[in-house]
Formats: sequence, structure tokens, C-alpha cells
Amino acid sequence: MNMDKQIITYSLVDIEPERNSIFNSQGIGPKAEPSPMVYELYENGVELFVKLAEPRSMMRNISTADFARIYAGEGKNETDTPLEHIYPRAAGLALFAGTLGERVSEEIRRLLGGGDFALGFMLDSVASFCADKMSRAAEKKFLKYILANKRADGNIRVLNYSPGYCGWHISGQGKLFAYLHPEDIGITLNESYLMSPLKSVSGVLAAGKKDIHYFKNDYPFCSDCRTRTCRDRIRSL
Repeated sequence: MNMDKQIITYSLVDIEPERNSIFNSQGIGPKAEPSPMVYELYENGVELFVKLAEPRSMMRNISTADFARIYAGEGKNETDTPLEHIYPRAAGLALFAGTLGERVSEEIRRLLGGGDFALGFMLDSVASFCADKMSRAAEKKFLKYILANKRADGNIRVLNYSPGYCGWHISGQGKLFAYLHPEDIGITLNESYLMSPLKSVSGVLAAGKKDIHYFKNDYPFCSDCRTRTCRDRIRSL
């Protein structure tokens, strides 16, 4: 498989929503029993998602030296970040961008703007979960590529790291897009480096032994993080 540049389409099986995980993201814990209305909203949100989503992504291999220039971006990264210690030790790197397509984002805006906040919020939650799951699917695909090309053994793991998180400044999107050209699958950047369609993801896929991905969440910027999703990602290894 050539990973110099590849456009990937996904079946909904690859990124299917998981009800309990989505409820948890909404603050409905495992011990809570949602009302019948919430279950109905979830089913309606998933039905809309299945109807509207057009999931696709793009990957392109990148050397450590080339990624170093992209990671440097506009010089706005934090002075010390997890990724700057991870990528030099990686067995392989690939840039990645993916989107669920404009129709999902447009429907979310329509519902919220039209006053159907409950369904709009539910569709937004479903789409956010599935966009993140597309990143996980990309990780698996890149791992399969690394293993198939005998560049690593079975102890290798792949994680995606994105501009705007863990000290990598959001302006890093500029050089990432210039190298990858996600506009070929319909993703663009605005002046604030935010992606359109809204439900899009990007980053670098870093393949390496598990220990390269371990880091403590004691960086100065960690105190400003609301989600701490890095802890779940590390535990998944």
C-alpha cells in the first residue's frame, strides 16, 4: 500500500456511534437512567447522522526532518511539549486530516439556529464522537501499514496528535495543510486556523513503541485543559 498520499473513505461501521459514550460526554453517567425522550433524541440524532455523513480522510507519510519544520509552525508552540519528545522517537509519521462532510455541520447549524436545540445538541454530540472515532480508525490504518512494511514489530502503537492541543499551537494547521492539501477532500482553513466543515479533524499519526506516548500531565498548559483526554488515550495503549 502506498502511503505517500492516500484518500480514504469510511463505512459507517468504521465510525459508528456508541450510545453510552455519547451520553457520558453529555454528563449522563453510567449509573444514570436517561428519560425516554433522551433515548428518542439519540435515535433521531443517529438517523440524521447516518443520512448526512460523508466520512473521508487523507494521509501522507512524512519524514522526521520534514515534520520538524511543520511542527515548528510559526514559532508559537509552548516551550516544552509532549509531541516534541515523541516524534523524534517514532518509527513512522504521517499527516492526517478527515471530515464528516459539510451536510452534517450544516444540519447542526440549522437545528440550533431554528430553535431545535435538543436535537441539534444531540447531533453535534454524535458527530463529535464519530469524528474522533475517525481519528482512531486512521490510527489503526497507519499501524497496519507500518506493520505490513516490516518497519516495526507488534509492540508498536499509533496515536494522533493535533494542532491546538498539548502545547502545539493551532497555527500549526497552516504548514500541515500546505504539505497535505486537505482541500482535495473539501477541508479548508479560515484566518483563525479553524477547519471547515466544522466536524473535521487533523494531526500527525505517530507510530512507535508504547513508551514514547507516555507523558505526565504536569506541563504548565495542562492546568488549562478541560478534557484531559490524553489520559484515556494513554490508558488505551
